Amino acid sequence: MKRPKLKKASKRLTCHKRYKIQKKIREHHRKVRKEAKKRGRKKPKKDPGVPSAAPFKEKLLREAEQRKQRLEKLKQKQKLNRQKEHEKKRKLEAKKNAAKNKEKAEGKESSGKSKAKTNKLLDKNSKKSFCRELKKVLEASDVVLEVLDARDPMGCRCPQLEQAVTCSGDKKLLLVLNKIDLVPKENLEKWLNYLKKEFPTVAFKSVTLMKDRTMQEQVTKRRARVDLSRTTACFGSKCLLKLLQEHVKTQNKAIQVGVVGFPNVGKSSIINTLKGVRACNVGLSRGVTKSMQIVHIDKQTKMLDSPSIIADPSNSALALALRSIIDTEESGSADVLEGVDAILNHCSKQQVMMHYSIPDYRDTEEFLTLLAKKRRMLKKGGVPDIENVAKLLLCDWTGAKISYHSQPPGSQSLPPYLTEDKIAEMQGCFNLKNLEEENNTTVQALKFPSPASSIIFQSAGMANGTIEENEVIEQASQWQNMDISKEEEDEEEEEDFTESDDDQDDVEEENNVKEESKVQVTRKAKVGRQQTSPTNSEKQIAESDHSNSLSLNLDKTADEDDAYDFNTDYV
Repeated sequence: MKRPKLKKASKRLTCHKRYKIQKKIREHHRKVRKEAKKRGRKKPKKDPGVPSAAPFKEKLLREAEQRKQRLEKLKQKQKLNRQKEHEKKRKLEAKKNAAKNKEKAEGKESSGKSKAKTNKLLDKNSKKSFCRELKKVLEASDVVLEVLDARDPMGCRCPQLEQAVTCSGDKKLLLVLNKIDLVPKENLEKWLNYLKKEFPTVAFKSVTLMKDRTMQEQVTKRRARVDLSRTTACFGSKCLLKLLQEHVKTQNKAIQVGVVGFPNVGKSSIINTLKGVRACNVGLSRGVTKSMQIVHIDKQTKMLDSPSIIADPSNSALALALRSIIDTEESGSADVLEGVDAILNHCSKQQVMMHYSIPDYRDTEEFLTLLAKKRRMLKKGGVPDIENVAKLLLCDWTGAKISYHSQPPGSQSLPPYLTEDKIAEMQGCFNLKNLEEENNTTVQALKFPSPASSIIFQSAGMANGTIEENEVIEQASQWQNMDISKEEEDEEEEEDFTESDDDQDDVEEENNVKEESKVQVTRKAKVGRQQTSPTNSEKQIAESDHSNSLSLNLDKTADEDDAYDFNTDYV
C-alpha cells in the first residue's frame, strides 16, 4: 500500500519562468511610463505649506486643519447615505423575491387573493370610486354644503352638483365661503351680496391646525415653522350651526349634512372646526379623503365628509390646474407645468413680481428659474430645480398660503337649472336676516389683507365636474401602489442599515449622474412642445441634491475672504 504524501507541493518556480515574469512586468511599466509621457501628465506637486515669514501662521494652519476635518466628515456622511440607499434597494429586492417565492409556494389561491387585494386598493384610489362615494353622500344627506374658496368662488362652483341637488326636491343647498381671511374685505362683501341672491351663503374661516386628542403631541421641525397664531381663531362656525339647528326644528328629526366641493377648498377642515377636534384627515396634497366619513356633531346632526369632485377634462387649463386632482409627486409632470403657466397668465405680472420679490421675466420658464435661484432650490452643478419649484408654487396657490382675489361678474345671470321658485324653495327653511347679521359680525371681527397685498386674479368661471360614475374617463391611476409604497418606506426606516463596498458606491454615483442628465434632456423636450411659454416644475427639496450642494459650497465659509491663499508666494 502506497503511503500518502504528507508534504504540500512546493510553490517554487523555475528560474526561467521567474525571469520571464519579471521581464514582462518591466516591459509593462515602461509602456505605462511612455503613455503617461505622451499625455503630458505630471506628478502633483507637493504642498509646500505655509512659509515661515507668513503672518498668523498658526491661525492659518488651524483653519486649514479644520477645513480638512470638515471635508472628511462630509465625505463620511455621503458615504453612509450611499450605503443606506444601497441597503434599502437590497432589502426591497429581497422582499420582492420573498413575496414571489411565497406566492409560488402557496399556489393559485394565494396569488388570486393578492391580486384581489391590489385591485381593491387601486379601485379605492380611482376616479370612479370617488364618484361612487360622492353619490353616496348626496343620496344620504338632507342638507348639502357646497364649500367654495373665497379667492375664486365662481371657479369652485360645480353646475352639475347644484343641478343634482336642486332637482332632487327634498334636499337643501348651502354655500360655505371658506378661507375668507385670504381676500380683502371689500371683495368678500361683494361676493356675499352676489351669492346670497342664488343660495344662502355663510362666510367661514376654519381652523387650519387642530390637535388630535387620540394621539400624543409630537413636536417636529416642520411643526415649529407653522405660524400658530393663525390657527387658533375660527369664524362662522356658530352661524352655520345655528342654521342647521333651525333646519332640524323645522324637520322635527335628525338630519345628515353632506360636505362637498373641489379639492383643497377645506371640506374636512370645516367638519373639524364644527366638531372642535381633528376628526377627519387634512393635508396640502389633493385627494386626502377617499371615502365617505360620518362625524357626529350632536344628537341631531351628522356631518358626512366626501371625496373631492372630479373635474371634467373639458375644462380650461386654469380650472384643471386649480380644481383637478394632480399628482404633484410625479417628477416632470406635464399637468403641473401647464397649470403653473395658466395661473401666471391669469394674474397681474407686476403683483406676482412684487409677491415673490423677483425681477422682470419674459416667460414662465424664466420665472421658475429666477424663483428656484432665489429659494436656493438647485440640483447638482447649480442647475435650478424648476420641476420642484413648479410643484411648490402650485401647492401654494391651492393651499392657504397666497392671498389673491377675483371679482364677481358685473351682471347677475341665473344658471338654466335655477328659477325663482327654486331659489325661494332653497331659502325658505332658513332665517336669512339672522344669517346676514351673523355674516356682518364675522366680516367686522376678522382681520383682512390689504387690497395692495392681494394678487388680482381672473377667474375662469364655473368648473364642470363629473358626478356620475359612468361618465368618468378613467386615466392611468395616479395613486397606483401609493399605499403599498408608504408601508414599505415606514418599515425600511425602522430597520438598521449595514455598510456596503466602496466600489459599488462609485458605480451608483455614475448611474445617478447618467439618470440626472436623462431627466434634464426630457424636461427640455417637454418645454419645447409648449406653444405659449415654456414652463418647468418644496412640499420638498431632494436630500441628495441638498447634500451635493453642501459639498460644493462647504469651502466657501464666511471667513474665507480673509483666509490665507496657499498658492501665493512671499518675496
